[in-house]
Amino acid sequence: MTNAISPADMVLFAAVVRDGGFTHAARTLGLSKQTVSERIAKLESRLGVRLLERTTRRLRTTEPGAAYYARCASIASQIEDANREVQSGHDAPVGLLRVSAPVLYGRRFLAPVVVDYLRRHPAMRVEIALADRRVDLVEEGFDLAIRVGELDDSSLTAKRLGDAHSYYVASPAFLAAHGRPTVRGLRSLPTIGMRSSETWEIGGASQKIEPVLVVNDLEAGCEAAAAGVGIARSPALVCREAVLEGRLVVLFDDETSALRPVFALYPSRRFLAAKVRVFLEALERLVAPMQPIERVVGRRGRRTRA
Repeated sequence: MTNAISPADMVLFAAVVRDGGFTHAARTLGLSKQTVSERIAKLESRLGVRLLERTTRRLRTTEPGAAYYARCASIASQIEDANREVQSGHDAPVGLLRVSAPVLYGRRFLAPVVVDYLRRHPAMRVEIALADRRVDLVEEGFDLAIRVGELDDSSLTAKRLGDAHSYYVASPAFLAAHGRPTVRGLRSLPTIGMRSSETWEIGGASQKIEPVLVVNDLEAGCEAAAAGVGIARSPALVCREAVLEGRLVVLFDDETSALRPVFALYPSRRFLAAKVRVFLEALERLVAPMQPIERVVGRRGRRTRA
């Protein structure tokens, strides 16, 4: 097929953009500058699209060229990883793994996963980017991203890791002073929230509240609840330790306030690099922080799920 695009030319294009021009890419790949220039021109001709804007001083991608580069760079990275794995003599993870995750999830959950992963695979390097935004995996060069909540329609492959539980909690001292709350009684009790006005859903009933403390950090809200400031709605990932230590009590017959799925996303199921596949296995081994809280209740010491 005369118009078929060679993967080698796609890798070459990625190198030209990455290295900032024909000269540096030619030196990196051991080619002449003229050869690189001619192959890029042929690539543009076959695609029927101008990928690069050339001036005497600089080279930059066009809009379609930038999108094409993101795909080509991903392919080049997979090829490099495959070569490293073959050269290492076994299907072991090697190279750099880049992971994106929400800040809270990363702080509370990823650290032990990464420690376990690096201990098992010392040839690996890991870069974690914590951000409460949805990154573009391909465009920004991430191998994997953690997402909490329902997914948008996407061409990415998603693997469900579990569910993120949240609970209504208060300190024993708060409950001693105010008694066990009812859903309707929340309106007259001190509460902790992330907005000046919220609606809490509890067991099929809803109640609007106006928190006495508004804080945009879930960990700070949890600590305020443990200190007796008021009732908070807190993810199990945050309040688990305080509940197990007895500093917080789960309210409303252990009613879960929210149940949000947690996914690992990666660009493609085909030709999945060993470094990503093994990291996914590590995530699945260490999912305990996402499970429902287990706490000791009653005089018999019977364990139940909250």
